[in-house]
Amino acid sequence: MPKRTMPLTDLQINKAKPREKNYKLFDGGGLFLIITPTGGKWWRFQYRYNGKGKQLSFGTYPEISLSRARKYREEARTQVATGIDPSEQRKAVKASQAESSLNSFEVIAREWIGKQNNSWSPANTKIVTRLLMVNVFPWIGNRPISELKAPELLALLRRMEERGILKSASRVRAICGQVFRYAIATGRAERDIAADLRGALATPKRKHLASITDPKEVAALLRAIDGLTGTFIVKCAMRLAPLVFVRPGELRKAEWCEIDLDKAEWNIPAEKMKTKQPHLVPLSTQAVSILKEIQPLTGSTRYVFHSTRTVNKPMSDMALSAALRRMGYAQGEMTPHGFRAMARTILDEVLQVRPDLIEHQLAHAVRDPLGRAYNRTKHLPERRRMMQIWADYLDGLKLGKAKVIPLRQNGAV
Repeated sequence: MPKRTMPLTDLQINKAKPREKNYKLFDGGGLFLIITPTGGKWWRFQYRYNGKGKQLSFGTYPEISLSRARKYREEARTQVATGIDPSEQRKAVKASQAESSLNSFEVIAREWIGKQNNSWSPANTKIVTRLLMVNVFPWIGNRPISELKAPELLALLRRMEERGILKSASRVRAICGQVFRYAIATGRAERDIAADLRGALATPKRKHLASITDPKEVAALLRAIDGLTGTFIVKCAMRLAPLVFVRPGELRKAEWCEIDLDKAEWNIPAEKMKTKQPHLVPLSTQAVSILKEIQPLTGSTRYVFHSTRTVNKPMSDMALSAALRRMGYAQGEMTPHGFRAMARTILDEVLQVRPDLIEHQLAHAVRDPLGRAYNRTKHLPERRRMMQIWADYLDGLKLGKAKVIPLRQNGAV
């Protein structure tokens, strides 16, 4: 009788030492392990197909465990029994995967962008590419474009909605539609799933869009603030508003006891916040400078921006709105609350700051992976750097010298 092969054990495999030449340890059923002179341990499966002896590699031990190698062996034996050559089957799968990779959404999108070089400006190419890289490619970039479904595209657009960048979400849907139409024209997709999502995205009310987010228009607004006529207190509040990301009520009710100019911090107590959580605002050097300018006038009183009628009350809730109207900005163009949307949009879409840092500084509800709310000092060094970069950027806009350097690319914030 032929000698029966005893199944391998992990102990045998681990004790196997290299020799001068390759040698084999057999497990049975065609599965064996090759031990190389350098100590490598390679799984092989030997079988016969159409009368010819063939081998199939299963990888190396211990990356491929003994139990997994045996599972691969049984799968291959089943294929042989049903008339399938495991080697040819593997080649077919790899070829299919390679074809899918060549027809992935990201590959086709980048190909489509490349076709626009003659008609697009370099700036537009960068913006479109970045919108896709940040919001689309991480989620569906490696998926074959012909297999994508509308709910998958909707899911990533919803993520953008949750970040509050509704205009960008709408633009990304339109860009994706163009990519799908290009894929259809080149024979790699059957239909434009982005078209199915028309009307699926939220349309905010006009009052929430009363913000200036175009950098050129922001520059004009900042220059208008510098030229504002009226009380010094209101002018200082208007100059500070773009720098601190707070709600109008939080700004006009700011108290000197909450501000530490030496630490360059403004600690807003929970009772003043919409979220009912304490909030910390890192102050840029420009913000500190403005506060130092007004300190001789209001520093001995409770409120930083007190009412023109009495020092015991904060300025009127209409003071900032009235100042904007005097500068020529209608209610539908800009509101005091619009400074928050201005910062959020430009930091995200132009300066490319991490969205979670922006949301933290806007005092929005940002939670960790376990669903817990982050505390007020979370990412404080990064937020402090972001606030200074933002203030410097606004100064550059105002002077017509702003250079837009995407911060994500530089690893800044």
